[in-house]
Amino acid sequence: MTPDHGRSRSSAGDAVLPALLRGHRLAAGLTQAELATRAGIGVRTVRDLERGRSSRPQRTTVDLLAEALALSGPDRAAFRAAARGRVPAEPSEEAAPPAAVLSPAGIAPAAVAPTPSVPVARSGSEETDPFCGLSVDLPPPVDLIGRAHDLTELTRLLCRDRTSLVSLVGLAGVGKSALALAVTRQVADRYPGGIAGVLVGEGSDAGCVLSAAAAVFGVTGPADLVARLTGVPALLLVDAVERAPEAVAEALDQLTRALPELRVLATGRHPVGLPGERVWPVPPLDVPPDDKTGSDPEVLAGYPAVRLFTARLAQVRREPPAPEELPALAALVRRLGGLPLAIELMAARGRILDLNELLDRYGDRVLDLAPPPHPGEAVAVTLREAVATSYRLLAPDERAALRRLAAFRNRWSVGLAEEMLAGDGPAPSTDPVPLLDRLLELGLLSVRGTGSLRFRLLDAVRDFASEQLVAAGEETDVRRRHAQIVLRLVARAEPELTGPTMIGALHRLDELTSDIVAALSHASGDDPHTALRLAAGLSRWLRLRGRDGAGRQWLRRLLADPRTADAEPAVRASAALALARLTAVHGVDPVDVPAARDALAVFRRLGDVAGELDARGVLCTLLICVGAHDEAREEAEATLTMARRHDRPRDMAVAQRSLAWHDVRAGDLTGARRRLAAVDRLAGQCGEQRIRVLARTDLAEVARLEGRYADAVEHGRRALAALVELGEPGHRRRALGTVGLALAQDGRFAEAGEVLAELRATVPAQWGPDRVEDGFSALLEATIALHRGDREVAAEWFAAAAEAVGRGRRGAVEALVGLAASTGDGTLLDRLDTVCRENGIRLLPQEEALLYALTVARY
Repeated sequence: MTPDHGRSRSSAGDAVLPALLRGHRLAAGLTQAELATRAGIGVRTVRDLERGRSSRPQRTTVDLLAEALALSGPDRAAFRAAARGRVPAEPSEEAAPPAAVLSPAGIAPAAVAPTPSVPVARSGSEETDPFCGLSVDLPPPVDLIGRAHDLTELTRLLCRDRTSLVSLVGLAGVGKSALALAVTRQVADRYPGGIAGVLVGEGSDAGCVLSAAAAVFGVTGPADLVARLTGVPALLLVDAVERAPEAVAEALDQLTRALPELRVLATGRHPVGLPGERVWPVPPLDVPPDDKTGSDPEVLAGYPAVRLFTARLAQVRREPPAPEELPALAALVRRLGGLPLAIELMAARGRILDLNELLDRYGDRVLDLAPPPHPGEAVAVTLREAVATSYRLLAPDERAALRRLAAFRNRWSVGLAEEMLAGDGPAPSTDPVPLLDRLLELGLLSVRGTGSLRFRLLDAVRDFASEQLVAAGEETDVRRRHAQIVLRLVARAEPELTGPTMIGALHRLDELTSDIVAALSHASGDDPHTALRLAAGLSRWLRLRGRDGAGRQWLRRLLADPRTADAEPAVRASAALALARLTAVHGVDPVDVPAARDALAVFRRLGDVAGELDARGVLCTLLICVGAHDEAREEAEATLTMARRHDRPRDMAVAQRSLAWHDVRAGDLTGARRRLAAVDRLAGQCGEQRIRVLARTDLAEVARLEGRYADAVEHGRRALAALVELGEPGHRRRALGTVGLALAQDGRFAEAGEVLAELRATVPAQWGPDRVEDGFSALLEATIALHRGDREVAAEWFAAAAEAVGRGRRGAVEALVGLAASTGDGTLLDRLDTVCRENGIRLLPQEEALLYALTVARY
């Protein structure tokens, strides 16, 4: 019987495929599961193919595997031949045809695999998702088409080269963000410090970018970010650089200088512009030429723009493009210029129309594209034209709604959309849900996440709709409405920034950062009364998030604006208190104390108990800062009396905590401990976790001053763990200083040195440390040196600490005592006596013991 050579050759090919697939997978360094995820197929399929248990695979599966393995040329041809059951006699000298997503009847949709969520920000062993506001959650990477070379080379740059900044540059909608997300997934295991992303918002400043970067890495501010990532490789994705180029450049320059191990992957329409930046252009996807290839399914499927279109079309209709639709498909992707976002917008309309109808109805009339560009020429099509196509599909009332929604700068909820779309009366004019569904089906709207703030207009759509808003003469009214919506959000969040709701309220405001900035910017010119109320309501959030400087600028400008002179007295009083609350951290202005007194008088006249207690608390802080300690104590006692009369446990806790520090100043450590115990009890009654943590920080310092160093370390470290989540970078540094000093005084120098290194890392010079922060480090340096017996070094650091801390603080007395003890300079006793007498500070027993020998020698 004549041998069946075709059957023998097929059997040999079937035997070759398992070994060939396994060899390519191992050469790529992939597990079976990783290959399956990259190809968008099941891991069982890969396993069965490698074991020879599967029947001949479908052509689409083969193409997906070849794409995932980055096979090309002879390797790809041999792989496809083996999958068809053939053994190629000789490797081909020419590259095999591109990966096809074709069936005999035409083009079959490429498999769109569900992509699991990728952990992108890590803190220790815990994985968290960063949030938005100025920043955004990194969504799971989408299936990437036509970017294999970019993905490979960018992975190499971020894993092997020492380039600190890589910028993906290209047109809007070209797929920079998708490529960046795919790269982060590839390199995740190379960055033990984690991978996190920040979306830049219009109007952002460098501080906003730095704060967002810190937040997505799970810390409360830039200084804490340096402490967390020093010496630990991490990757930061910064998306949409063009929205605030100068701010991003300044922020990234600071970050990369402070953190040599940090790598930054940026996306934008132009480079960041920093020295050493590696610019990686991202071109549109390749499109088929304007010739007869539009009728050849094999050739057509080799162009990435076509594969992307068919993949997106498969999400809105079941049938693949029929043979008679292929020429229209080629013409459409050419008209769209190979821009991924434009392709997705057009494919979304395939739910209703076939491709010939799409081309006939919208191609020539709307897009009006130039011929496909040649190398070196600019792309003729603009993304605005692609968006305009979808915009013109909307009914007039839908267009008006889209223009209004463009006022939101980031994510929003159904409720916020309802407020924005409401008529002039109290009730909304329409239900927004059908409109959102319409925008979603046209590809104009993005929905991500599971929380209420999960809706977002695509950037290009928002930009186009904003232009239409201006052209329609509606901008002023819509921006004013947006500012009022943001004001109502902030007003609802403000009372929740205390007590057990604080963390949730902080995160909600974090997500609204871009909208807050936009509302303030517009309202300050158009509606300063709204802007003043908004800025006043943000003071606690700004302080907790380290945005004191920006808040002070807004409030000073708005309070000085003559248009706000007739604002309601309570509004101006609240704004003045907000300004004082923010300035107290960095030094009190001469006008702050009188302004706080005026605000107190306003609230007393209005009978506003909450306002009066708040004003007294701010006034107490200001008086301590200017050295009026006796008056500050009187205000604290008055606050405690009033809070008791009105049964307000939180205000009682605040007043008791203030009085505890007056007890410390007077040397009554036992009284201070009793008050702090009362603070803990009162704060526990009202769920004020933040005040309880701050009281524990205070208790750690009291224990240290009493000489109970082990207790001080325990209390301080427990407080530090809680402060990571609560914010307050200044209090965290104070707790670190207390722990370090207690360790040094207890002779645990190695541990004290570790704390000193952490303390210094939280105060990088380029972020402008204030004098108190410098004082913490200097006092700890001096204490370590003194207890080691190095008096000369100790004297230098004690002198620096005394200068940095300031005359009116307890730490200055401790520094002067140490300086006198380490130098033996008796003249310092007179200076010390003056400081104590002027500020009502009493020396503690251990301080008197240190000075005793010096006093005897002098007299």
